[in-house]
Parts: sequence; structure tokens; C-alpha cells
Amino acid sequence: MEQASTHIATARYSKLTGFIRLTKIRLGGLVVFSAIISYLTVAETYEWQQMLGILAGGFLVTGAANGLNQVIESERDKLMDRTRERPIPLEVLSPTESLWFCILTGLGGTVILWTLANPLAGLLGFLSIVLYAGIYTPMKVVSPFSVFVGAFPGALPTLIGTVAATSGFGEITFLGALLFAIQFVWQFPHFWSLAWFNADDYAKGGFYLLPSKEGKDHFTRFQILLYSAFLLIVSIFPFIFHFTGLLSTAAVLLCGLALLLQAFNFYRLGTDDAARKLFLITLIYLPVVQVALMTKA
Repeated sequence: MEQASTHIATARYSKLTGFIRLTKIRLGGLVVFSAIISYLTVAETYEWQQMLGILAGGFLVTGAANGLNQVIESERDKLMDRTRERPIPLEVLSPTESLWFCILTGLGGTVILWTLANPLAGLLGFLSIVLYAGIYTPMKVVSPFSVFVGAFPGALPTLIGTVAATSGFGEITFLGALLFAIQFVWQFPHFWSLAWFNADDYAKGGFYLLPSKEGKDHFTRFQILLYSAFLLIVSIFPFIFHFTGLLSTAAVLLCGLALLLQAFNFYRLGTDDAARKLFLITLIYLPVVQVALMTKA
């Protein structure tokens, strides 16, 4: 009976759809948005070649990292409700063909970033694959510290976008570092709220990603609240260092206060429903804040 259900599920989509799902194209869109909006924030003039490099190279590099994650975790994905219909568990794609697809897309994305943006953007793109698939992914079953490690490749799109706006080999600017810091800190309330209401499902796959050894406890709720407050502080650094004006900073503060308020509500209640609301707010927060910072008003 279980085998029959697998065949039914496999018939739901083709190999082409399987490759698209392997890359997590919607997540890739959010990642590329962070990169391109960061580019628009720091670039003095907009170059179509650099923007094309960010878009195409960013999608390929992100897709490769997401795909390699699924190759490595394919057996664990079969155990979790949220991942059992991914292409490898359903045998739409084999691990081998998925691996080769990821290698080719990863190399292709790195070359595109290197040639159309600049070499440093390409190196950072390649580094994001190595950190995400080579360190963060295997570390997820070893220690909750993996979330801290994973926050680096998760924030690298902002750095790639800002580096792409510089000339020559590429350069990490101070504003680029500030944008990186905002996205880096944002990932903790974002991911931990997700991990909270998916804790039981993650446990089926052997993942324990909340900061506390006990999982869904007071310490975890406090950490989420703490990082939400820290995010509010970090988000005003562009104003403190005179990169943005009062209007954009007011928008950033309103978004940060809304997130912090929900984080406090989650800290107080500690329910899955409160965690879901916080997660949704984090999804809205990042693009709104990034657009506000881009305006520099």
C-alpha cells in the first residue's frame, strides 16, 4: 500500500518539475531579491550586465545550494511530512542526477557572477554553496549551533549584491557590511519561529534546531525575543552612519517594532500559533526594510 501511494505521488510531477523543485525556486526568488535590492541600494549607476549577473548567477548558486541540501538529506526527508514529497524521496529524481545537476548549476552560477558582476561576487557565491551544503547541512543533525553557521550563507546575498556594484576585483563596503548584518540577525527570529512550530516534524528527521537543548522551552522563547530586539538596534545603523534619512529609518523602526511586539507576544504565549504569526511577520519585514533602506529618504 505504501509503495502504491509513492507511485501515485511520483506521478504528480515530471522530471522537469522535479529539477525546479530541487532548486526551491520561490526561496531562490527571495534570495535574489535580497541581492538585487542590495545592489540597487549601494550602486551609484545601474549596469544591466551586473544586474543580469546577480539575477542569473544568484538563482543558479542558490538553486545549487538548496539542491545539494536535499541530496545530503534525502533519507531524512522521507521521514518528515514537510519534505517527503520532494523529488528525491518520491524518486522523481535520483540522488546521482540531482548531484550532477547541482554541480553544474553551482559552477554555472559562480562563473556568471564572476564574469558579469566581478570575481569577488563569484567567490562569495561559491562560498555560500560551500557553507550551506558543506557545513550547515551536515551540522544540523549535530548541534543547534548550525543555525548560527547557516546564517552566514543566508546573509551572503546582500554582500554579493553590494560587492557586484563595485569595480575591479570587487570590494566589501561598510554599507554592504551593515546590510549583511541586518539580514544575518534577522534569520534568528525568522528561522527559530519556523523551527518552533515544525519542531515535532524536524525531530522525525533527527533535526533539533532550536537554541535550547530542551527545544520548545522558556530559553528558546527568550532567545527569539532577544534577537528580535537586537535586530531593531542593528537596523538603525545605516541611519547612525548617515547612509539613510529620517523617512526610511522611520519605516525601518515601525517594521522592527511590529516584529518585536509579536516576538514579545510569542514569548508570553509560547504557542505554535504565535510562532506562525511571528514567522509571517519576519517574511514581510525583510523586503519592506530592504526597500526602505534602498530609498535612503
